[in-house]
Amino acid sequence: MIAPLAIATQAVVNEQDVVTPFEQNLLVGLVFVIMFGLGAGLTPRDFKLALKRPSGLIIGFITQFGIMPVLAYVLCLAFLFQLAPEYALPVAVGALLMGAVPAGTTSNMFTYFSKGNLALSVMMTTNSTLWAILMTPLALAIFGNLLFSETSEFQIPITNIVVTLAILLIPVVLGMLIRRYSANIGAVLELLGGFFGLFFIVFLVLTWVPRNWALLSSTPWQTYVVAIGLGLFGILVAFGISKAIRLHPANARTVALETGIQNGPLAIAIILLTFQGSPDIGLILIVPALYSLFIVLIATVVTFVFRRANTAAEQKIPNLL
Repeated sequence: MIAPLAIATQAVVNEQDVVTPFEQNLLVGLVFVIMFGLGAGLTPRDFKLALKRPSGLIIGFITQFGIMPVLAYVLCLAFLFQLAPEYALPVAVGALLMGAVPAGTTSNMFTYFSKGNLALSVMMTTNSTLWAILMTPLALAIFGNLLFSETSEFQIPITNIVVTLAILLIPVVLGMLIRRYSANIGAVLELLGGFFGLFFIVFLVLTWVPRNWALLSSTPWQTYVVAIGLGLFGILVAFGISKAIRLHPANARTVALETGIQNGPLAIAIILLTFQGSPDIGLILIVPALYSLFIVLIATVVTFVFRRANTAAEQKIPNLL
């Protein structure tokens, strides 16, 4: 572990400095609607296709739960631990959680505009979401033990996070059941989920940023590197791996976006429900909040780059996923 340097930081950040009580209730409600929409977007046909060609899901699983938690750990070790422990430790918890949560529905939107494989994107998002109840706590336990010594007063409540994930996965299952028995209602829920996912982004830009400008301006640059680097490097590393194993270009773009675009609203909801009452909750929320803000800008730039792809030439390349 790198010895922390004497760098001044805002060691105490109140929960209300990051999200107000109204915003907490709004965000948790939005997450439930988004998760409903995620489940409602699936049909039995999707699962049949996934079982016939599981390679894409396997690759996505490896990049999602292999690259992102490791990347979060490395970024925390290299940058956050330059700061005072009372600041760095709780912020690192939020960063690790951000790296361990599944992909977000926003990745589906950017995959579509990036000329990627939308069907693969939706299945990868759902697959990682369902696996999250096991893989997210596992990643937090592994990398949390590496970052925080056994004698540290700061511990990650793994059991509470598992319970919270189980609760938040209920709307996904319900959405899948509704789509199974009523395609029309399922389609409406799917649209609502996508709409509220977009609303969350607009909400951050128009209301959260102006209100938290003082907090943003006092946040150390190391925290920004972690929050921005998690999404940017996640996309670049996953895209590099996809190209190295010679995935179809459309699938490579999909895997890259699915890997780098994490479920920011879910991470924030987990923190609000798990760390309620903790004096460090404000610090824990910082990286997920910053990540959710900047990943939209990063993904937009990446999408413009991806859209320059020669799709006519790609038609000649066999697609095995």
